Amino acid sequence: MAQKAMTGNGPAVSGPFDPDNDELYRRWRDWKLEAHPRAAADLVVELADPFAITEAEYEALMARIRSANMALYVTRAVDAETGKSLIRAIGARLGISQLDANMLADDDGITPLTVIEDGRRPHYIPYTDRPIDWHTDGYYNPMDRQNRSLNLYCVQDSESGGENAVLDHEIAYILMREADPEFIRAFTHPHCMTIPANVENGRELRPARTGPVFSVNPDDGSLHMRYTARKRNIVWRDDEVTRQAVAFLESLTGDAASPYIFRHRQAPGHGLISTNVLHDRAGFTDSPDKKRLIYRARYFDRIKGASLPECWPG
Repeated sequence: MAQKAMTGNGPAVSGPFDPDNDELYRRWRDWKLEAHPRAAADLVVELADPFAITEAEYEALMARIRSANMALYVTRAVDAETGKSLIRAIGARLGISQLDANMLADDDGITPLTVIEDGRRPHYIPYTDRPIDWHTDGYYNPMDRQNRSLNLYCVQDSESGGENAVLDHEIAYILMREADPEFIRAFTHPHCMTIPANVENGRELRPARTGPVFSVNPDDGSLHMRYTARKRNIVWRDDEVTRQAVAFLESLTGDAASPYIFRHRQAPGHGLISTNVLHDRAGFTDSPDKKRLIYRARYFDRIKGASLPECWPG
């Protein structure tokens, strides 16, 4: 049997996410499965004015985030300039402000995801029209700078395609633990997944990053996931249970009939706010009149009010 995963500061998992605490886990699992939405439509919240979210709208957003780690919001379409102000306003209302100004973000820390044909961005899939496989954002960040919240807002959709699929990472955890608790031990190992260094033209832009897939935020007890389904430029820990865990997760995300995978195609004015759940993106086709533009804001802080004690009555 695999040993319990450890980090430099002690156990990587705790509370209901500790694979040795079956009683607490079962209580949390039963609550989670009962509270979880049944369809993408259950995640939708309409915002009359995203710059002045009402208390009722806020509570509707938080109810969905607390049960499913995400909400789909629908509001008025705005132009590109106003879109950045909108995404900042929603973040402020939900108590998140620590933007991850990643390498290709704009100077304000918000990233425009659109097809780019020159410069450095075309070397990275988010700036193309190609599909993006399942992942959580910032999986290549160091463990003390993980993306714990994510906001995606659609300024303009494409002519066709571009659908997102989403899967609550806590549901993925449950399904893996129910299949074999050893999968959880493997995925909480501190050397489970390594993203090699990013090197361009002989210059290291980012060092290699190694860490677990599942971990618990020591500040609030919430479950965090760092994952990518990429096949290249990734190194998994070389043991059989890790290989089985990876294959099982791939089977979960590849299950077209799963009742837990929700699909949604964003239109102008649509947004997805989450605690950085698993998601993918289908390929798409632009036209001269419809060139896809999504604003992405990644945050180091978790949505306020969505800690484990605030979500689960215990």
